[in-house]
Amino acid sequence: MAQIYLASPFFSDEQIKRIEVVEQALSDNKTVVDFFSPRKNQEASHPEFTKPWAKEIYQKDIDNVKACDAVVAIIDFEGKHVDSGTAYEIGAAVAMGKPVIVFQEKDNNVNLMISESLHAYLKTGEEVANYDFNKMPSNEYDGEFI
Repeated sequence: MAQIYLASPFFSDEQIKRIEVVEQALSDNKTVVDFFSPRKNQEASHPEFTKPWAKEIYQKDIDNVKACDAVVAIIDFEGKHVDSGTAYEIGAAVAMGKPVIVFQEKDNNVNLMISESLHAYLKTGEEVANYDFNKMPSNEYDGEFI
């Protein structure tokens, strides 16, 4: 069973609804032992939005990327661009040799740095709930690139 890191923006109601769909799908997935969602782990010992808080949250997130078996990254954002924090987490995971499963509901183009580094591309909560994180089947993004 897999430990998952869930990378995603969570700055608007639309984004929060989308991440809740993926969190529920990961909870329902029988091949997932647990997942870390930064959205649910913003507590820190320093006041929010201070430099010490930022360092603490950054380190907690990086430690959880290091500890995971795979990263599920939601790349839907505003317009045609991925969230910069999510893009960083994808790059860090790839550099650490972690497989990245990309989730994208919208039909936006995907940046080639993400499309060429992903392990699997999923579009629905049902696909996430049924994805086998033990066997890790791969598939490619086959849409247009940015």
